[in-house]
This record gives sequence, C-alpha cells and structure tokens, in this order.
Amino acid sequence: MNKPALQQTPDGFYLNRTPWFAFLLLCSIFALWAAATSMNDVLIAHFKKAFMLSDFQTAFVQSAFYLGYFFVAIPAALVVRRFSYKTTILIGLMLYLFGCALFFPAASTAKYGMFLMALFVIAAGLSFLETACNTYSTLMGPRETGTRRLNISQTFHPFGAMTGVYVGSFVMFKDTDATREQLAQMSASDAAVQQLQMIQSTLLPYKWMIAVLILMFILIAITRFPACKGNSTVSEPRTSIGQSLGRLRRNPRFCFGVLAQFLYVGAQVGVWSFTIRLAMQMGGMNERSASWFLLTTFAAYFIGKMIANLLMRKMHPAKVLAVYGVLCIVLLAYTILVPNITAVYAAVGVSVFLGPCWPTIYGLTIDGLGEDTGVGGSLLVMSIVGGGVMPIFQGLLSDANGGNMQIAYSVPLLCFVVIVMYAVHCMRQPQPVLGGSATAVAQ
Repeated sequence: MNKPALQQTPDGFYLNRTPWFAFLLLCSIFALWAAATSMNDVLIAHFKKAFMLSDFQTAFVQSAFYLGYFFVAIPAALVVRRFSYKTTILIGLMLYLFGCALFFPAASTAKYGMFLMALFVIAAGLSFLETACNTYSTLMGPRETGTRRLNISQTFHPFGAMTGVYVGSFVMFKDTDATREQLAQMSASDAAVQQLQMIQSTLLPYKWMIAVLILMFILIAITRFPACKGNSTVSEPRTSIGQSLGRLRRNPRFCFGVLAQFLYVGAQVGVWSFTIRLAMQMGGMNERSASWFLLTTFAAYFIGKMIANLLMRKMHPAKVLAVYGVLCIVLLAYTILVPNITAVYAAVGVSVFLGPCWPTIYGLTIDGLGEDTGVGGSLLVMSIVGGGVMPIFQGLLSDANGGNMQIAYSVPLLCFVVIVMYAVHCMRQPQPVLGGSATAVAQ
C-alpha cells in the first residue's frame, strides 16, 4: 500500500504523516546535546584535580555552559522566525562543532579559562538546537500525536547522556592517575607534568564528537525537512517580541513557571554535577570508580521518565510533578543526613524522579499562551541558566563546610520545595487556553 503524499495541514503547522527519516535525525540531536551536557559532570571532577580547584571554582564549568543558553535563546528564536527550523539546527551544529574544536587550543595553553570559553560556545550551539528541536518534533506529523512524538524524542536524551559519561569517564580518568593528595606532595615540575597529561586526556572524547557532528551536519543539510511554520494566509498578523514579553511579564502563572524551570535545571545539574565528588567522599573511591554512580544516574533518569509517561495517562501532569517533587525532597534529605555510602545511592535515586520534570514544567508553563507561545518557549530555554547558578551555591556551601558534599545537597532540596509549590499551584488554578494552533505547537 502506497503512503499518502506528505502534506501540511491547512494551518501550515502540522503534517498529515511523519517523515520518519527526518524525524529520527531530529531525535538523534537530542542525544547529541545530552552527551555534551553529561560530559560536563565528568569535566568537573577532572578539572578539580588537573587545575587544583576548589568546589566553588569547579562550578564555573556549569556557569560558563548554561550562560550560553541564557544569552542565545532569544537570538535562536529570531532565526526560527526569520528563516526555518532546519537553518536554526544547522547553525546550532556549527557552533557545537566550533566549541569542541576550541578544546584543542585550550589544552595546548592549559588554561582553565579557555576551556570555559569552549564550553560557552558549545552551549550557544545547544541553545539553537533546543530552541528548534523541542517544538519541531511536535510538528512533524499529525496534531493529535504531537505530544507522543516529543516523548519519543526525549527518550534519546538519557542514551546520549549515558554515552557521554561512559566515554568521558573511561577516556579521561585512568587508574594510574595521581590523586589530588599525591599531586600536592610532588615537586612543582613533576606535578605540572602529571596535570598536563590529565588536561590532554580531555581531547579524545571531543575528537570523536567533532567527527559525529560533521556527519550529522551533512545528513541534516542534504535531507529535506518540512517548514511547519504556519501559513500567513490563515494566521493572524504576527505580534512583536516586545508585545509578547509585556504580556508574559503580566502573567503570574507563566512567571512562576519560569522560576520553577530555573530552579529545576539548577537542582538537576547540581545533583548530577557533584555525584562523582559525593561518591569519592562517601565511598573512598577514585574518579573512575565513582563515575559508575553517574552512569547509573542516567539509567535511573530514563526509568523514571518511562514510569511518569505511564502515570500521566491516568493522572494530571501537575499531580505527577508534585508527587515526584516530594519524593525528590525525601531522597535529598536522606542524602544530606545519612553519613555513609547509602547517601550516594539516595542521590542516584533522585534521578528516577527527575525524568518528567523538565517537559512537564515546560508544558504547564506555556499552556494557553496562544500567539505568545514561541517567545514563552524561548524564555523557558533561557531559564536553563539556573544550571549555571545553583551549582555555584552548592560549591560555596561545600567549601564553607570543609568540603562536605552532603550539606551541599541542601541547595537542590530547597529548589524542589518551590517546584512542588508550583505544581500545586497548577493543580488549583488551571490555565485557560487562549489560542488553538499556537497551544498545539508547544505541546
């Protein structure tokens, strides 16, 4: 039986069927940005020793990275409006590739600041990719299955994250590496040689990433992608970004949602970024052995996401978010209070309940925004900067308590208190739908 010709719906946003090759290419991009994000967690532990940094200083890895999201999300949205989703994706891949290439001059100069610059450029590319791909994946097929397509796309994220941790950990970390204490006891020249070797070991994962990105860029460039941008003949005149920002600023639920997303990303990044350090401290193990806990974290994240998808068939998403948030608080409290290796298992267990948080907060926040949905989505991408802010407070709290990583987990615990409050708010005050097609685009 022949497939029907690929056609846009009358409003120009959706398609009569999903172009599966193009859609799977789009899904693979979710895995690519997850790999970059998860390798940051490995870099934090690696740079701490290679550059002899404090916990506060290592947190700048995430700060440099997530500032890229903050500054580039709105420009990325403008590129989507002016050109196309495909163009936005290609720009994102180029920036991602360029950022990976900057690791080589950074390693040759052995400057921490150069590595931070490279991470900022990578994040700028990822901001383009996330701004385009999250919405685009919902549009590449019939409207009624848009949410299902987004969930399919997001299942690629944990696989990319696990790959990033596995490759990063077992290439960068070696059992023969000197410990931080051993480096402190060496002569300055011997320590410098050891540290330079550690810095050079960061390059191989990014060489492989460059090769993958070049291949992906070529595949995206030669593949036909549908526009999915709406028809001007059936759409209302487009309002300016300034007008949208003004309306969104006066929308209490939207503002609360942006705050919740800011705190969620900060909590998620904080939990993951210091997992290796927590395992080393509580279990007395080296970086390579501790990396297994981080790898398990992403497997737990995937499992939690699948369970949440099943629960949402019978429960309101806000209720699932509230229940998951409370369970995160319980596990984080255990992580803080119990002074043995089981605290690490509790920290890993938190990831089971992180799975649905990002898309659920995203969906609840932009629900009913109508013509302001695009700008609202960009502001939510900007809120990812929370991942660069909250780990700094964790690092400061750890340093202020003699390097105690357990107490640092108080920061994500407080974040989840606010997230639960937001979920309860959404359960009690449903958002009215203001525009049909725009709301569907963001689902």
